[in-house]
Amino acid sequence: MNWNYKELLPADFAADSRVWVYQSSRLFSMGEALQLEDLLNHFTANWKSHGTPVKGFGTLFFGQFIVLMADENATGVSGCSTDSSVRLIKDIEEVFKVHMFDRQSMAFVVKDKVQILPMSQVKYALENKFIDEDTVYFNNLVLTKEELENNWMVPLKDSWLGKRVLRNA
Repeated sequence: MNWNYKELLPADFAADSRVWVYQSSRLFSMGEALQLEDLLNHFTANWKSHGTPVKGFGTLFFGQFIVLMADENATGVSGCSTDSSVRLIKDIEEVFKVHMFDRQSMAFVVKDKVQILPMSQVKYALENKFIDEDTVYFNNLVLTKEELENNWMVPLKDSWLGKRVLRNA
């Protein structure tokens, strides 16, 4: 799989643009991915904050991660506009029968595929060499475009999760 997602991010968005990453509990099919792209394009084209259009971007990466981005240098994102994006993701959960808010599921690149592990099994996976400190981990806690570019896909040892699980491994 081609893991180079950075070239797909909008070049005209500021480095401090806000980012939200939602990880699906499963891979979306090609047909679902096409539907999702339409939903995301429609949402970002109509995204508003107190009636003012939000400079937004939304896409599906690797068939499993929805990334929403708002360039607040154009329009600040209010609580209401953030709520509307959360409603979109909840609608996606319902329509596609997936979970998008499970923060206990960790995603890694294993054998050139996205593999999801419950947080409770990460240490087991390390001990049994399913993953190691250099395994790429998806740090879905990134908050800005710059963090998305530099800290989203990182070796486990360079992540918050690595600091938590490797010290005791």
